Amino acid sequence: MTEPASVLLFSYGTLQQDEVQLSSFGRLLDGEEDAMTGHTTAMVEITDPDVLRASGKRFHPVVIPSKNPSDEVAGKVFRITEAELRAADAYEVSDYKRVEVTLRSGRTAWVYVQA
Repeated sequence: MTEPASVLLFSYGTLQQDEVQLSSFGRLLDGEEDAMTGHTTAMVEITDPDVLRASGKRFHPVVIPSKNPSDEVAGKVFRITEAELRAADAYEVSDYKRVEVTLRSGRTAWVYVQA
């Protein structure tokens, strides 16, 4: 049996929470520490009832570009399947958009940033 193709997803927020991973992916993800350089975080208010229920949090962080290239947003990078990436898309609200970034480690990963 062949393994499904995998992609990298960087999370700096609620996708690191066990309960969010279980509700979105049906499993816990194994992640490695990494960071997004040249970015900082702000907070966005979440009103989607499904996301509120999964995360238990009304305010979620959102990544925004920084004028200071030494700014970093710490998080974890996860190896997930394409189907799990679509599940992550479904979890994220319209305040976010998915883009590819190069992380401090040099790896390229998908991440949700301010829409």
